[in-house]
Amino acid sequence: MSLLVVGLSHRSAPVSVLERASLSADAQAKLLHDTLAAEPAAEAAVLATCNRIELYADVDKFHAGVAELSTLLAQHSGVGLEELTPYLYVHYEDRAVHHLFSVACGLDSMVVGEGQILGQIKDTLALGQELHTAGRLLNDLFQQALRVGKRAHSETGIDRAGQSLVTFGLEQLAAGAPVEDWAKGKRALVIGAGSMSSLAAATLGRIGIDEIVVANRTHARAERLAEILGEAGTAARAVPMADVARELTRVDVAVSCTGATGLVLTGEAVADAVGESLVDPAPATDAAAMGCPVGFSGTAAAGAAVAGFGVVDEALRADGAADAAPGTDADSLELHGSWAENTQRRISRPRRDVPVPAGPVRLALLDLAMPRDIDAAVHRVPGVRLVDIESLAEASADAPMAADVDRVRAIVSDEVAAFGAAQRAAHITPTVVALRAMAAEVVAGEVARLEGRLPDLDDKQRSEVTQTVRRVVDKLLHAPTVRIKQLAAEPGGAGYADALRTLFDLDPETVAAVSRADLNDADVKNRGRS
Repeated sequence: MSLLVVGLSHRSAPVSVLERASLSADAQAKLLHDTLAAEPAAEAAVLATCNRIELYADVDKFHAGVAELSTLLAQHSGVGLEELTPYLYVHYEDRAVHHLFSVACGLDSMVVGEGQILGQIKDTLALGQELHTAGRLLNDLFQQALRVGKRAHSETGIDRAGQSLVTFGLEQLAAGAPVEDWAKGKRALVIGAGSMSSLAAATLGRIGIDEIVVANRTHARAERLAEILGEAGTAARAVPMADVARELTRVDVAVSCTGATGLVLTGEAVADAVGESLVDPAPATDAAAMGCPVGFSGTAAAGAAVAGFGVVDEALRADGAADAAPGTDADSLELHGSWAENTQRRISRPRRDVPVPAGPVRLALLDLAMPRDIDAAVHRVPGVRLVDIESLAEASADAPMAADVDRVRAIVSDEVAAFGAAQRAAHITPTVVALRAMAAEVVAGEVARLEGRLPDLDDKQRSEVTQTVRRVVDKLLHAPTVRIKQLAAEPGGAGYADALRTLFDLDPETVAAVSRADLNDADVKNRGRS
């Protein structure tokens, strides 16, 4: 079995596609169950955040695995396979491990170095454990990813290379002014009470916002968040979602991050809140020239402009799948052939600066949701400034990279090598255990036969003979078993397990039984950790 990941992210797809492909909690659970039901997959986990959707699986066939995982992503996201395919990337075996470890360290985040991804990876592992779709490989992989991410943050200054998405968004709203100065005297509305909204509320309180109003569909959660903010010294109160329109007229800043599938704030609602009207949009020739469907506007049009740009993982070209999986070539992926056509192209978005009102900003909006909560049409409301996921992605592309990023990359490379060696060594462990079990049976049989032939031996003599035979067997097996574990940890070492089973004529069922026992023990231990 081998690790395979198929996914799309802010690096490979426009926001308009990511929005449509986002997965609800129920959709994630169904995707995992359907992945396990598919023939190539034995384990599965899905990492779904506001800017990435990735399906991880332990598969026995590369081509079939890619085709099946891509089809399942399309089915459960609601985006047609042919439309989704150009934006998908594929990572296989060591490249898949390298990708996840990089994600865990924040190297692949919209804001480099942000730490929130660690919580999202932890949630991914917890869901896989809860649904029993994560077995030994994915449990080991995601737990190690969490450790690698924590190591990167503790041993380097990667945190200095970027901030949380919330802080970065507020800096964009401040338009170059210190956020603490920008926040003075302002009141804020936070829509939602989940992890991202809670982080936004805490950040607003920390930078000195005068008052925070929290609105959430479940009023009790809004009250709880307001209570926590109050305990931290920030004036806060909770309101029902029905009061959002009224509160919008009283605040200077609004941050929204909900799980809603539709818009929470429309352009008309925002215009009403500031007492303005939507300005007529610019002529549609720009969107038409970019080939955007009728009805696309603003950020959606900018995103659609890049349709048709596909990505191929390095494993499919420079160094890998052809070597790792004999016969692999991009042309044979059928519907996935667009990857081969676009091997040298990465998604490239035209620069789009966030429109800044000509006069004073009367209402600043930060939309951290995916799909978006706030209508992109609010750009056409005088006195309103909107920063959303897409504008954050474009702004972060120009952010300076810290030297610590290179140190984190070195950590990732070392950890990938160590993880691969540990997995290869673990692969041979059941065979070694089965070999020692067979040797123990031989010792027991010979000692029993000796007792039948020499019944007059006393207990001391019998014990000494037994210990002598065991020591001889242990010494004969010690060097070969130590050496074979070392060899198995090296690339291409998987074949040593097969050689050992053949040389000693080990019962395959005995080896399989050891593997099942180890897996059950690991499952119990991992459930306890979650």
